[in-house]
Order: sequence, then structure tokens, then C-alpha cells
Amino acid sequence: MNEMKLSKRLATVAGYIPKDAVFADIGSDHAYLPCYSILQGIAKAAIAGEITDGPFISAKKQVKKCELSDVISVRQGDGLSVIEEGDSIDCITIAGMGGGLIKRILEEGSTKLSGVKRLVLQPNIHAIYIRQWMMENGWQLIDEDIIEEDNKIYEILVAEKGNSMLPYQTYSIEANLLLGPILAKKKSVVFQNKWTQECNHWRTIVKQLEQAGHTYENNEKFKELSNQIRLVEEVLQA
Repeated sequence: MNEMKLSKRLATVAGYIPKDAVFADIGSDHAYLPCYSILQGIAKAAIAGEITDGPFISAKKQVKKCELSDVISVRQGDGLSVIEEGDSIDCITIAGMGGGLIKRILEEGSTKLSGVKRLVLQPNIHAIYIRQWMMENGWQLIDEDIIEEDNKIYEILVAEKGNSMLPYQTYSIEANLLLGPILAKKKSVVFQNKWTQECNHWRTIVKQLEQAGHTYENNEKFKELSNQIRLVEEVLQA
């Protein structure tokens, strides 16, 4: 992977960045996404944000190598703190983190979202936390994608400011939050494979809990997993 050829995961994220956007890529690592997006004529400027020294230095070297220092600002800081007043950011991308961490970044940086028109988020796990945050904070999912790369499955969530209700309410709110309302509507092969595997894994744990005996913790976990299995079956068997 380099600035001219992204991984399938990052290329999918790049595909949702609006034309001529000024965007902030949080957790940018080698700044491949900002460099690619500008070299391909997708975005016109970007901020590459990193919190740790190593990735920050790598990003600076990458931007310099691509001769893009005039349009990509590499900054070190926690989450959205790298966005400064006057940056005119209209899109934020966050890829390759857990859903809980992405949610925390958005919550702690909420004051930096006032002028942002689009969020493109790729959680490695727990996308449900991001959907819950969107519903509670006036962001509407406008698209979702799910891909498989190197035997791993990734979800991409795209949101814009607007009605906070989740679109495509085909299933219960619980099911929409867990599986994704747009993904559940599309029901791609990758989507079906992901949730079939998850369900099989949960059923195995449920059997183990049944055999382990009744403790408060076991009972609570049993209820949680049984409910998740029910939600997945609600969608897959529809």
C-alpha cells in the first residue's frame, strides 16, 4: 500500500470523501489517505492528525515525499484537537479504530464538528457505538458499506448532519443499531457471512454458559448474547 494504491479498506473510505473537500484524517498513520485523495483529485486539502511520535513522523515524511506540504498539514494531537479555528474542515475521516474509541473522539471533539458536513468512519469493531452516537447527536446515516479484505470484515459508516433518526427503518431500532440499517437492507454476501459467523460464535458461548451454571454474571451474559442472536435472526431470516 502507498499513496497511489490504497488498501481496499482505505480506498472504500476515500470513495465517500466529497469532491473538493477539505478533510481531516484522524489517526492518519502514513498519511496515505490524504495523499491519495489529493493526488487523485478527490480532495483539495487535508489535515493528517496523529497522536504518537512514530506515526506523526511517518506522516510528515510521506507528505514531504509526495510534495504535498502546501495542501496537507500534518499535526500531532489527540483526536479532533488537531483541527484549528479557520481550517474550514467539511469532512472528517476516522479509520482503523474501535467503535468505542471513535465515539470518544467525536464526543470529546464535539465543538470541532459545527462546520463539518460529512463523517466517514471505519470502525474495526463495535460499529453499534457509533450508530448510537449518531442517533443521539443529530447525525444521519446516508450510506453504509461492508467489505472483506485479508480475511477481515470492515464496515464503513457515512453520515451527514440532519434528522437524527436512522433511515431505512425496516427492522427494530435495536437490530438497526447492531447490524446497520442500510447494510441490513442491502444484505450483501459479506454482510450475511459476518453475522452468520457472529451468531455461531455467540451460540457456542451460550452453550458454555448453560453448562457453567447460574451466576449473576453468567445470566447477564446469557441474556445479552441471546438478545443479539435474536436481533441477527430477525434480519437474516426476514
